[in-house]
Amino acid sequence: MHPPTQAARPVRKTLRVIIPAYPAFNVYSSIAKVTSALGPVSVATAVNDIPGWDTEVIDENNYRRGPKDSNGRPNHAALQQIRPADVVGFYGGLTSTIPRLFEVAAFYKGLGVPTVAGGQHFVEETIEEALDHGIDFIVIGEGEKAIGELLQHIEGRKDRADVRGIAWLENGKVVRTPDAEPLTDFDELPIPDFSLVRYARIRLYPVGRVRGCGMNCEFCTVKGQPRYASPERLMQQFASLFEKREARRFFIVDDLFGQDREGTLRLCRLLRDYQKQARTRFTITVQIRLDKAKDAELLQAMHDAGIRMVAIGFESPIAEELKAMNKRLNPTEMIAMTRLYRGAGFSVHGMFIFGYPAQPEQPFRMNARERARHFRRFIKKSRLDTVQVLLPVPLPGTELTRRLREEGRIYSTDHVGWEYYDGNFPLFKPDEPLTAEEMQASIRQIMGRFYRRRQMFSVGIHILSFPVIVFWFLNIKAGWRRWLRRWWKTVFGFGGSRIIRKWTSDLKKGTFPQKLTEAKKNLRSRRGPTTSADDGSAPRRDHAAG
Repeated sequence: MHPPTQAARPVRKTLRVIIPAYPAFNVYSSIAKVTSALGPVSVATAVNDIPGWDTEVIDENNYRRGPKDSNGRPNHAALQQIRPADVVGFYGGLTSTIPRLFEVAAFYKGLGVPTVAGGQHFVEETIEEALDHGIDFIVIGEGEKAIGELLQHIEGRKDRADVRGIAWLENGKVVRTPDAEPLTDFDELPIPDFSLVRYARIRLYPVGRVRGCGMNCEFCTVKGQPRYASPERLMQQFASLFEKREARRFFIVDDLFGQDREGTLRLCRLLRDYQKQARTRFTITVQIRLDKAKDAELLQAMHDAGIRMVAIGFESPIAEELKAMNKRLNPTEMIAMTRLYRGAGFSVHGMFIFGYPAQPEQPFRMNARERARHFRRFIKKSRLDTVQVLLPVPLPGTELTRRLREEGRIYSTDHVGWEYYDGNFPLFKPDEPLTAEEMQASIRQIMGRFYRRRQMFSVGIHILSFPVIVFWFLNIKAGWRRWLRRWWKTVFGFGGSRIIRKWTSDLKKGTFPQKLTEAKKNLRSRRGPTTSADDGSAPRRDHAAG
């Protein structure tokens, strides 16, 4: 007798989502080693819920124990042998990682594996380039639902023309389907599962409930009216991460915490009550508008919820630059509102943009030394705990990029490629009398003066001062908080100084100065004769050193 024939078991397929590595060491490198990106994890989690599919996320910036190549990056050939991926997705949320994305995509495409990419970088002007560099499909907009329908097409169960919000090449031309409707019911999505991030060690967990931002800043890619998940849904993310992974450090990735005031207050109360019941404490960082400092009820609720640091986009202490950015901030009130945050017990991380180009109808002249002086004075008076000063980046799809392109000021990506689009490199001809070299030197010097190496010696002083600080005050809890803030400011200062020194050292070893010279020559040839201070004729004296 023949043994009974068993029905063939369905073969499970695997989607591998890759977060490409930064091109070089930068100010984000250290934090990237202890966290990951929420978007790719959310997409991977959505696919993991689809019958017959397994998923994994490889974060090349937080990759500890997996097989590595000769450059210390993930060895994708080895990964494909260990667990072959049937489809590979790529996170294109950071423009500076696009060259690495193309490199890895070409590898998988060479193996015959279908490749998909999505993220903020991929807009009308960059889709064709991506499809020419190893990507089979681009997902435009939010990916949680589109990826499921696209996988049906890859399996042969759905026509690609019926999948909304994707693009591909057909006979050498880009074909794009109608955009998908923005997601509104976020509660129907699964809770992001960070166990899918393989070979990583995550200590700081990103969570979020708001998509979109109504501020309409010229330089930003995040647009549209905010859309909210319920506070209870975000609370479920916190609870899941704490109960499954013992997570206690969180970053709420919403562009502006507190946009939905009543919902935010409810979230804070949920967090407060949960921590009491679980007998634990969270440490939470949020991004928030400066003017929320005037809302005393909100600040108290945030403090009770475990929010300890607020990250604020000051952008600039120069009024003309704020107008050019379409920022509704008054420099004369900024310091006072910052002190309200500090008085409420929050550490403040200040985010700035140096050398923002003026609007044509509102020109103004200010040299690098004077601009840097404005920044240093503001940072000192506002007593910020940490700072981040970057250069303007003409990201694809923004109004800033459109304006600079119309003015013929953006350096060609043939010379200054996407890998330099991280805010640390000059990418366009600045306003006179600034030069590109001065802009780059200025941000390094502003942060270098803030994060001084001598902070290392302050660590010992703070340790010795511990009993004095605590018991000097009748309120021991307040004394402890004051000492702890100073302690962490000292530690962050020393760590920041190491980051700045490493970044400066790598910059000197790199080839960017030569590429910048060629980019400026190319720009002059396109624009015609010029006598600008940035045409290479100006003396190379560092005006930002003051």
